[in-house]
Amino acid sequence: MALPEDVLKAWEACDRTDTLFVLVCSVLCWGIIPAVGMAYSGYTTRSNALAAVMPSILAVTVCSIQWFIIGYSFAYGEGGPLVGDFTYAFHRGVLAEPVGTIPAVLFSFFQLVFQATVCAIAVGGACERGRLLPLVPFIFLWSTFVYDPLAHMVWGGGFLENLGVLDFAGGTPVHINSGATATAMSVYLSYPLFRSRKSAVRTPSHLVIHRPVNSICQLLAMISIWGSWLAFDAGTVLAFNFKSVMALCVTNLCAASGSLTWMLYTYSETGKWSLDSCFMGAISGLIMITPSAGFIDTPTAFFFGIIGALVCRQALRIKFTDFATRWRWVDHGDTFATHCIGGVLATIATGCFARKEVAGYDGITEITGGVFFDGNIRQLGVQIVEALVGFLWSFIGSYIIYALIDSVPGFEVLAEDKDIIAGLDASQMDEERLWMETQKYYPFAHREGDVHLD
Repeated sequence: MALPEDVLKAWEACDRTDTLFVLVCSVLCWGIIPAVGMAYSGYTTRSNALAAVMPSILAVTVCSIQWFIIGYSFAYGEGGPLVGDFTYAFHRGVLAEPVGTIPAVLFSFFQLVFQATVCAIAVGGACERGRLLPLVPFIFLWSTFVYDPLAHMVWGGGFLENLGVLDFAGGTPVHINSGATATAMSVYLSYPLFRSRKSAVRTPSHLVIHRPVNSICQLLAMISIWGSWLAFDAGTVLAFNFKSVMALCVTNLCAASGSLTWMLYTYSETGKWSLDSCFMGAISGLIMITPSAGFIDTPTAFFFGIIGALVCRQALRIKFTDFATRWRWVDHGDTFATHCIGGVLATIATGCFARKEVAGYDGITEITGGVFFDGNIRQLGVQIVEALVGFLWSFIGSYIIYALIDSVPGFEVLAEDKDIIAGLDASQMDEERLWMETQKYYPFAHREGDVHLD
């Protein structure tokens, strides 16, 4: 039997060090996906803890299949300004041919982890109210029509990349996208249009706000996400060089400054230390650094973390207002306050503080820089356009997909009242949680029994 000479020849053209580096980063980054579910589990009540983890598992399984069938081709295939073509459908020809200095199949896997991570964050918008079954078609359709086109626009040769956006590892495709998607799902669950609205046993309602229940879940999630995000940003360079080292260092510094800022802010108000504040601050820092990790220096990264923590913490206050209660606003997992608001801030800040000198640390990348260091005022406008396009594309597309799924019999997206009251672990899962209930929580109102069906 003849050897696959073309594949082996292409493999010989790949750099072994770069390939090993990206391979290790890919494996480390994969852990972010279930860790996101663990973080959501820490936020939910004990009766929803397992059901909050399950969407992240669905994300990695469904996204892996979707990415193999059409996702990679739509995101990175040659196509138009909005979406790629069918060149790589079913991964045709995606083998050892170098993408940069690594084989195409490894590049594909690394980008799959991006998609699944974004999806795991996004579907958190359904926690404590949304049924699990509708998430399966939602994840597949959302990946195909929301994430993949947006990734193509920014990284795959689409119009935003041609416009000159600076988005190193996903300020828009990752954070604005996930935050807008989670918000769209949450809004729809509060104001459903189709079968969930017409049901006599489902109440579109604002849930009573509660504190994070399991701090150990948050701690474990923070350890995994913070550590894996270092590989996320370093691996985005797709090569082992000084720029990848720099990306790792600024990512850690930004997360640290964000975490300490949020903790100190909370301590100044309450006089107590908070693990939740440590977690949220680290996440806000990681969000701030994602689009800029390959473009800014360490002092800038330090201040990015501080600003990100302060802004996201103020945005978090929205869900505690009378306005939020009156309009059934539910920001489970604080996805809007952190990923959406933080993502917009990070995307715009990248246009202000990017430095062409830092971008060139890999010896290849050339940019015109940002506003303050390189005098490129145009970059600010480009970044604002990217943020607007990303939010509108993600919110509108996700809302439409979720609504269409809700119109299919048997795929009602909103859980029944009795299931929400009992907890989705009991109605959606076949396993039991590992801890005992220690507090009573009634999701629809402050007084048990005060439930009104709309």
